[in-house]
Amino acid sequence: MQKHAVRLLFAMSLILLAGCQYFQFPGVYRIDIQQGNIITQEMIDQLKPGMTRRQVRYVMGNPMIEDTFNPNRWDYFYTMTPAKGETTKEHLSIFFDGDVMTHFSGDFVPGKASTQSASSEGAN
Repeated sequence: MQKHAVRLLFAMSLILLAGCQYFQFPGVYRIDIQQGNIITQEMIDQLKPGMTRRQVRYVMGNPMIEDTFNPNRWDYFYTMTPAKGETTKEHLSIFFDGDVMTHFSGDFVPGKASTQSASSEGAN
């Protein structure tokens, strides 16, 4: 009788432990999970103040959030959870005045190519 109780307790603990995400069992396949809008540096380099909403939507895609209380702001979010490693989160907010983009802020900055060309145009 006591042997059956020990075996039952052992089997129940294995079942409970198998569902726990704290322990990573070898051979268990996990996938990378991407959510949101994928944002690349090339997309950011194409953004210029003065672009219309339609042009921004063409470059960046549909925003993740179009706030009904603040229609002059679009938010883009991206989250990558790899099978092994830490989760990365990226955020970009684009601001408009009417139909014209004024500026953007977030985890991205314009690349060196666009800032160098802008500075060389200003020198001429």
